[in-house]
Amino acid sequence: MKFSGHESFPLRYPWLPKAYLYLNELNTPGFQDEEAAMVAMGLGKNMVFSLRFWMEVFGLAVQTEPRTLQLTPFAHAIFGAGGLDPFLEDPRTLWLLHWNISVRPQDPLCAWDVLVNRWPKTEFTRSEALAAFLRESERQQSGKQHSTVTLTQHFDVFLRTYVPGRSNISSLEESLDSPLVELALIEQVGERRSGPDGRPEAIYAFRRSEKPDVTPEMFTYCLERMFTDMNREEATRTFRQVAVEAYSPGQVFRLPEDDVRERLEMYTSHRKAPFIYHPSAVQSILVRNNAVIKDMLERHETHLMNLLRTVYQTEIAHD
Repeated sequence: MKFSGHESFPLRYPWLPKAYLYLNELNTPGFQDEEAAMVAMGLGKNMVFSLRFWMEVFGLAVQTEPRTLQLTPFAHAIFGAGGLDPFLEDPRTLWLLHWNISVRPQDPLCAWDVLVNRWPKTEFTRSEALAAFLRESERQQSGKQHSTVTLTQHFDVFLRTYVPGRSNISSLEESLDSPLVELALIEQVGERRSGPDGRPEAIYAFRRSEKPDVTPEMFTYCLERMFTDMNREEATRTFRQVAVEAYSPGQVFRLPEDDVRERLEMYTSHRKAPFIYHPSAVQSILVRNNAVIKDMLERHETHLMNLLRTVYQTEIAHD
């Protein structure tokens, strides 16, 4: 589990397209030459380290050897020639990036694993989150723990990924919020005296609501990712596993249970859908439709890229 690597910098709006251009069109071997990367992208050294981290955790690049990154098919599909959304203008791309960073079978990020996937309440404060991070750190390190500074920086980066920053920052680069702020997934909803020194601290809450930007096609894509990324051997999921359990579309996107149920019901009569939903008063079940994706494991990446392209083939229907 990762607690650091972002160099205390949250993702900034121009970074991902800029990094894709640098890695792809300039034909560079990752970020091996840090000085060249600094000059080409106009970033400081620590920012280059941070950007390398974000490219990996957002599923846009994988490390093939030390300081060398290889772009993923997902990165090429979004940012490449004829890309689906090369300038991060489509909210669906932001939700997909949120999914990628939240559902990581290997090397998950502590804040995303604890708060997005496993946090049992709607609300959280800084002190509550840091206490949870500390427990996770002790568990991961067999009784040892990361420093308070490391855990605090990790929380601050998580928060600034989704909550707008200060408006009085003088540097243009530092004033640019993370693109995921646009999702409005986390909001400050008040204050209470719950910190270690008894001072008031902000209360943050996940926005659990219907989200039209998470289209039916995207929901299908993420369901497939849930099956294949977390456990390829399982062919079924219960309604609860899809709606509220960790690493599920319902939990990661904070969708209401009624909304998840309506989305699953579209699979009950569509024989060519990749899933079949069996509603029940006792326990509803979602089953992978093997007749449709019987060779999915052999062509895993192609199958996912085909599903990804369907996400962008329809207009977003807003209420």
